[in-house]
Amino acid sequence: MKSARVIVTCPGRNFVTLKIETEDGLTGVGDATLNGRELSVASYLTDHVAPLLIGRDAHRIEDTWQYLYKGAYWRRGPVGMSAIAAVDMALWDIKAKAAGLPLYQLLGGACRDNVLVYGHANGTTVEETIAEARRYADLGYKAIRLQSGVPGLASTYGVSKTFGYYEPADAELPTENLWSTEKYLRSVEPLFKAARETLGWDVHLLHDIHHRLTPIEAGRLGKDLEPYRPFWLEDATPAEDQAAFRLIRQHTTSPLAVGEIFNSIWDCKQLIEERLIDYIRATVVHAGGITHLRRIAALADLYGVRTGCHGATDLSPVSMAAALHFDLSVPNFGIQEYMRHTSETDAVFPHAYSFADGTMHPGEQPGLGVDIDETLAAEHPYSRAYLPVNRLEDGSMHNW
Repeated sequence: MKSARVIVTCPGRNFVTLKIETEDGLTGVGDATLNGRELSVASYLTDHVAPLLIGRDAHRIEDTWQYLYKGAYWRRGPVGMSAIAAVDMALWDIKAKAAGLPLYQLLGGACRDNVLVYGHANGTTVEETIAEARRYADLGYKAIRLQSGVPGLASTYGVSKTFGYYEPADAELPTENLWSTEKYLRSVEPLFKAARETLGWDVHLLHDIHHRLTPIEAGRLGKDLEPYRPFWLEDATPAEDQAAFRLIRQHTTSPLAVGEIFNSIWDCKQLIEERLIDYIRATVVHAGGITHLRRIAALADLYGVRTGCHGATDLSPVSMAAALHFDLSVPNFGIQEYMRHTSETDAVFPHAYSFADGTMHPGEQPGLGVDIDETLAAEHPYSRAYLPVNRLEDGSMHNW
């Protein structure tokens, strides 16, 4: 490797990109974005990782991954694993370009013709959310995530003010929202009931709990929603205690998904081996790159767990491209989250992937099929933004 540069840009939201160049003139890009903590990863890459890459063979992807992971005394964590992921993505990009093939061909070829994706329908009321869901169905989506405002709460995390786009990191200092589990639990079943009455049974319905329930509360909600056959309930409870999902399993047959904040296979090992989840949502950028995500998928495949990778706009188009190549190639793929980026972001990151009839494809360009326009990126300087913080109605911090 000849050079490794970190590019920070904010075309509507912050992204951190690593660009590696080889002596042969090939370049590869990797996403290193960690929402709300972007500069931590940028510094880790610039100050600690990039110097280690110069002079190394870009084609030794596995060895480089092991070197960066095992060579650091302080392993894992979101900052370190996001940095390793950026290197890993860029090296796979380079190797596929050298072979003249789209990346999925190097990962064993396609296991399917395209990738099923789901969109986000949300609103401040059930009626608004259902109207948005209809719009997604009209666009061809076969799977739709439903999120609605909670009556009695001024704001709800996960509910966007605009169709198709959503950025939860919304202020230079964290916005503080109030939360009530009791009010929330009363609101979800009517949402799913209205969705089935309006959309019928040929559309998959998903819902994200955002880690806000205890295991027994999650079990109760899952049981309430069973008549509406949800595709999954996502992030029902904090997953640091993996065994907590045993209690949820005892009370509901609603499928469970978790993992967008996971950093390694160790975060989901028990969940997978005990079949406590149905979908693992670990993402390319936060779980150590394509190399490590393939290990997670292989473990999950042994136990009948499918993939459902996170794909919100806190992942740049680089990660989206990498995820689609991964999705196309793994046998136990389930579904891919897809939130459209803004036109400003798409301009900074020209890409080959495309959407049609509720599915996506990474395209046939060699490599990842995505790049960064550095001149345009420089026109969008970094802007500090935090994710909201939740408090209970009595003013205390929630215990998740």
